[in-house]
Amino acid sequence: MLMKDSELKVVIELMKNSHRSDRELARAIGVSQPTLSRTRKRLEEQGMIKEYTIIPDYSQLGFEIMSITFTKMKGPLSKEILDDMKKGARNNMNEHPSALILGNIGMGYDADYVAIAFHRDYGEYTEFMRDIREFPSVNIDETKSFIINLLEKNQFQPLSFSQVARTLEKAKES
Repeated sequence: MLMKDSELKVVIELMKNSHRSDRELARAIGVSQPTLSRTRKRLEEQGMIKEYTIIPDYSQLGFEIMSITFTKMKGPLSKEILDDMKKGARNNMNEHPSALILGNIGMGYDADYVAIAFHRDYGEYTEFMRDIREFPSVNIDETKSFIINLLEKNQFQPLSFSQVARTLEKAKES
């Protein structure tokens, strides 16, 4: 489904700063506040806008590490195994809470699955990796992680969705 130009403008402005009121957003886009409110409600109902959140300074919340973990399976992942993985992951996160922000199948880096998570320290990361490797009913061949030190002050590009919004704006212009 392709988005209307006005809908894309709303998403772009919300990605830049979702803290603004509908009146402020309407002014930035050049539409009336009721039009903006209707568009936002429609985008929420359609699932285009999934949630509103902030991007905090994770190190100030006590997280020292962000990990991007790639997992290669020994065989294909059937629908039953995927469903079991989802159910097991939810149960596991209830028993061993972790700040998992993304878990998905994919391809590349010689892997079938990727997980992105925040960890308070290396010990918590190690426990997270143990939980992945010991996941029941999943035949894991190998796991690899890229670990990001969140205490590093010289970040190349901190986590932000503003750049995604700017990329969408440039694509719309061309």
